[in-house]
Formats: sequence, C-alpha cells, structure tokens
Amino acid sequence: MVRTDIDRVGVVGAGTMGSGIAQVAATNGYEVVMRDVAAEYVESGFETIDDSLGRLAERDSLPTDPSTIRNRIEGTTELADLADCDLVVEAVLEDLDVKRDVFADLETHCDAEVLLATNTSTLSITSIASDLDRPERVVGLHFMNPVPIMEGVEIVVGEKTADEAAGLAHDVADDLGKTTWESDDKPGFVTNRILMPWINEGIRAFDEGVASKEDIDAGMELGTNVPMGPLTLADHIGLDVCLHATETLYEELGDRYKPAYLLKRKVEAGDLGKKTGEGFYSYD
Repeated sequence: MVRTDIDRVGVVGAGTMGSGIAQVAATNGYEVVMRDVAAEYVESGFETIDDSLGRLAERDSLPTDPSTIRNRIEGTTELADLADCDLVVEAVLEDLDVKRDVFADLETHCDAEVLLATNTSTLSITSIASDLDRPERVVGLHFMNPVPIMEGVEIVVGEKTADEAAGLAHDVADDLGKTTWESDDKPGFVTNRILMPWINEGIRAFDEGVASKEDIDAGMELGTNVPMGPLTLADHIGLDVCLHATETLYEELGDRYKPAYLLKRKVEAGDLGKKTGEGFYSYD
C-alpha cells in the first residue's frame, strides 16, 4: 500500500530539475522540503526558484504571490528531514550508483507507505529500485525541463512498480497541473528514446555539411512545427546531458544511438550550451 493523502513533498536535489519540481509543488499548495548535499546548492536552488517566480509573476501566471509560494519550501542538507514527507521525488545526478544510494537512504528514513519517485530520464526504474526491500513503491516521475513551464510528465513503470504506485504518480502529476503519459521501463522511455536520436542526427547533419546550423534548425521548426530545432534544443538541454543520455541509450540499444562525433568534441571542449554561454550557438 502507498499513502494517498499527500500534503508534504520531499525533493532530493536542488539543481535545475529539483528546484523546478519544488517550485511547482509549492505553487500548487504542497508543503515542500528541498534537500541537497551542501548549503550552497540549496541556496542556489532557492535563487533559481525566486528568479522563476519573479518572471511568472510579471506575466500574471501565478495563483498567488511569490512570497506565499516561496514560504512553502524548506531547504535542508539532511536527508532525515524528509522523514515526514508523504511523497519524495529524487532529482540528483544521472548516475545509477548515486541514485541507488539515495533510495537506500530514503528507505531507512521514510515510512513504508511513502511513494518514492525518480526523475531519471534514461536510467532503469527497476535497476534503481533493485536493492530495496519495497521496490513496488518506486516509480518514474519524469518532469520535462523547465519544470514550471513544460506541461508534460512521463510516468515510468518498473518491473516491480505496483499499480497503485503508478496510479498515484498520475494523480500527483495531474494535481500539479501536468498532463501525463506512461512508459514501460525500457531504455530512454518514450521521450528520450525518440528525442535523443533526433538531436544526434541534427548534430551529424551539421557536422557533415548538410546545411548550416541555422538552416537545420529552421528546417525542423518550419517543416515539422516543433518550437526548437535540434541544435538549439541541445544547447538548452545541455550538451553534456545530451551526450550522457545518448551514451546510455547506445550502451543499451546499440549503434543506432551512437553519439555524434561533434557532440563529444563540444563536451570535451567545455562548450555545453546555454549554461556555459557557448554551444552550437553563443549566449550572453
């Protein structure tokens, strides 16, 4: 059984995704505990939240004032402070061993009926939960980036995930104003299984001289009605994130997911996209 009466949400990780999840939960009335390993990471998460709330307030896109939402979020560096949460969402580094360690710690701190969710975009839910005493309460709750803006949430069902856990994940996402789709626990799930080779092929086309980067992006935007072309989107996601996801898929699914040479070269050069000011394009 999993707890269905959810008032307090824990978020492990205060980075881009974790802070976004915390913000959306608080915006929709939940009390939130946002945890990271160091105080400076927690503070950085709050700075991201404050900036996002400020911009949304300017557009009159919040149900209440930013300070009310902000005051619903508590920051901490102690995982034990999530013990009284009714749902915990993990949003840490995309590393299987790191995630397994987080979930092992959560299992010792959280009550047995608390739903434990992972925001992983490529890693197996079954593998993440494999060493737990109660893997049936672990589910994928894959938010899209940026979390406060993007409508979709991917629900991923592991080999041991209970039907009621998956159902509750759908309900929670719906309560956060999101629209869900469900995926089996296959590499990349729905979104990244299709998105990453699309981005990868756009990079290959540029590297092989098919067209300029601007024309590749324009061709996909105007030809398929997507809001961003593959190179612009890669810069926004982060080229290191794209490379990691593509390498994971390549390892699982073979040559059709082999990372483009130019993608690896850009990451090795430290040009990771918008977050570093330089990727396929330059940013202020």
